[in-house]
Amino acid sequence: MIYPYATLSDTTEVVHSEIRPDGRVKVYIEKAVYDGFYNATCYLPDYIWENIVGFSEDEIKYYQEFIENNAHLIMAFAKEGGFDNAANF
Repeated sequence: MIYPYATLSDTTEVVHSEIRPDGRVKVYIEKAVYDGFYNATCYLPDYIWENIVGFSEDEIKYYQEFIENNAHLIMAFAKEGGFDNAANF
């Protein structure tokens, strides 16, 4: 299952998975651009990036910092079935 986490000011979407059997959470970043999408995947808690398409090194550094600053929330929401379940909506 994939859960929405945030929409950034430039319309970049950040979503995450539930906690996977290996204890990791998949964080997926996607940004619509003129000719398609840029995307990247980061796995928590070890911050391993893969499948980076279109994003510059500076953009990935920004997203790395964003994820580091939000990892505790993302991990907590992943345990609870996303924000809506964690917030009892």
